[in-house]
Amino acid sequence: MSTATTTTPPTPAAARPCPSLNSTAAAVVLLGIVVAGAWSVSEIGISVRTIADSFDNAVNFIGRTLPLDFPPLGETVALVVETLAIVFLATALSVALSIPVALFSATPTTTGRTAKWVARTVTVLARAIPDLVLAIIFLRMFGLGPAAGILAMGIHSVGMIAKLYGDAIEELDDGPRQSVESVGGTRRQQITASIPQVLMPQIIATALHRFDINLRTSVLLGYVGVGGIGLAISDSLRVLNYQRGMALAVIVLVLCILIELISGAIRAAIMNRSGGSVVGGTWADRMLNRRGSTPAGSGDLDLTPPWTMDRVRRFGAVILLAVLTVLAFIEVDLSWRDIWKGLADLPATLGLFFPPSARGSMDAIIEQLLVTVQIALAATFLGAILAIPIGVLAARNVVANRYVHGAFRTFIVIVRGIPELILAIIFVVISGLGGVAGTLALAVGAVGLLSKLVADSLEETDVEVQEALRTAGASELQIFFSATVRQAAPAFIAHTMYLLDTNIRSATLLGVVGAGGVGYLLLNASRINQFDVVTMILLLMVAVVLAVEAVSIWLRNSVR
Repeated sequence: MSTATTTTPPTPAAARPCPSLNSTAAAVVLLGIVVAGAWSVSEIGISVRTIADSFDNAVNFIGRTLPLDFPPLGETVALVVETLAIVFLATALSVALSIPVALFSATPTTTGRTAKWVARTVTVLARAIPDLVLAIIFLRMFGLGPAAGILAMGIHSVGMIAKLYGDAIEELDDGPRQSVESVGGTRRQQITASIPQVLMPQIIATALHRFDINLRTSVLLGYVGVGGIGLAISDSLRVLNYQRGMALAVIVLVLCILIELISGAIRAAIMNRSGGSVVGGTWADRMLNRRGSTPAGSGDLDLTPPWTMDRVRRFGAVILLAVLTVLAFIEVDLSWRDIWKGLADLPATLGLFFPPSARGSMDAIIEQLLVTVQIALAATFLGAILAIPIGVLAARNVVANRYVHGAFRTFIVIVRGIPELILAIIFVVISGLGGVAGTLALAVGAVGLLSKLVADSLEETDVEVQEALRTAGASELQIFFSATVRQAAPAFIAHTMYLLDTNIRSATLLGVVGAGGVGYLLLNASRINQFDVVTMILLLMVAVVLAVEAVSIWLRNSVR
C-alpha cells in the first residue's frame, strides 16, 4: 500500500513587499516632472546648436568688458560697507521676527491651535511672496533707499528662518519643558528655561546661512532702487558700461565667496561646540557661563563665575553684534521721518494694490507665467544632470582622494558665489532676451546649490552599512549604489523638488533683466504705477508656488 506524499513549494526567504499605491503614484509624478523638464528644454530652444551660435556673442561680450573698470578704492569700500550694512540689518530683523513666529508655530511652545495656524500661514506667505514684490511695495511707501530693501529681505526671510526654527523646536526633547511645567512654571517660563539654550546654535547657524542668501538678493533689489552694489551695477549696465558693471560683479563674487567661507567656518565651529552643551540654566546663564554649580570641595555656591576663554568669547560676540548693529544703522542713515510718514500712508498705499486687476492683459500674464514654469523646469532638469555627478565627486565618503573631493568642493563654493542675476545679465547679452538666458543662468546656479546638497546628503549616510558590505567583500561601486545612494535617494528627491520650488521664484525675478517669464511684466507694471496688476501677478505666482510646495511635501513623505 503506497502513501501519497505532498510537497509544499519553497517559500522565498525574503519576499519583497509590493509597492504601495502612494509610492507608485509618487514614482509616476517624479517621472512626469523629469519628462516635463526635458520637454521644457526643447520648448525653450536650448540645444548644442543654440549655444554654439552664441559663441561669437560671448567673445564680443568679453571684449566689451575688458579691461575691467574698478571704481576707486574709497568708492568700492563705501559700496561694500553699505551693502553689508543693509544685509546685516535685514538678517537681524528676520531673526527677531522669526523667533516669536516659530514659537507660535511649534507644538511644544504654541498657545493654541489658532495661534499655530496663523503662525504657519504667516511663514508660508512670507516665503511665497518674492522679496522683489515686497521691495516694490516698500519703495512706494518709503521712497528710494535702503529702508525698502531691509524690510523686503527681512520679511521675506521669515518664511525660511521661522520654518527652520519651528522644525528645530518640534524635534527637540520636550522633557525639560515638561519638567518646568510639572512644577507649575508658566508658558513663558517653560520657553525661556528650556528652549533657547538648546536652540541657540541652530539660531546662529541659520542666521548666517540667511545672511549669505540675502547678500545675493541685495544685488537684485538694486534694480528697483535699493542702495549698495546692486544699484551701482544697475546704473552701469543701464548705460551699457559693461567694464564697470562686470568689475562690480567681480567684487560681488569675491564678497559672496568670502562670506560663504567665513559663515561656513563659524557654523561648523558653533555646531561642533554645541555637541558638549550643558543642560540646565537659562540662555542668559549659558551665555555668561553661570552654571549654578558648586565647586568640588566647597560648600558655598559660586555666584561669580570665572572669566574663562569660552565666557570671554560669548561676551565678546554679544558686544560685537551690538556694535555692528549700531554701525549698520549709522551707515544706512535711515530717515525715520520718512518711515513714520510711510506707515501713516499705509492704508492709501495698500489701496493702490487692491482690488487686483489684469487690465485686459490676463492672457499675456498667463502665457508668461507658463514660460516662468518652463524655465524653472528646464533649469532644474539641466542643473540636476550636472549637479549630481559633481556632488558625488565632492562627497568625502565616496571619493577617498582628498585632492579630488577638495577640488570639487572648491568649485561648488565658487559657483555658489556667483549671484544668478549676474549670470542672467551675462546670458542675456550673449544669447539675447528670453527664456534661454534665464534657463542657463538658473541651471548654473542650480549646480552650486544642488551639488552641495547632494554631497552633504551622501556624507550623512550611515557608514556602518557601507562598512558591513565592504567586510562582506563588496566592491566600492557595489557599496556606492546598494548602500550609499539607496540611503541618500529620498534626500536627492527632496533637494531636487526644493530646487524646482526655488527656481520658480528665481525665474520670476530674473525676468526683471529680460531673462524671460512674468518678471518683466511685474516690473513694468510697477514702473507705470499699475499696482493692481502687480497684485494680480503676485496672486497667480503665489498659487503656483503653493501648488509646487504641496506636491513637494507629498513627494517627500511618499519616498521616505
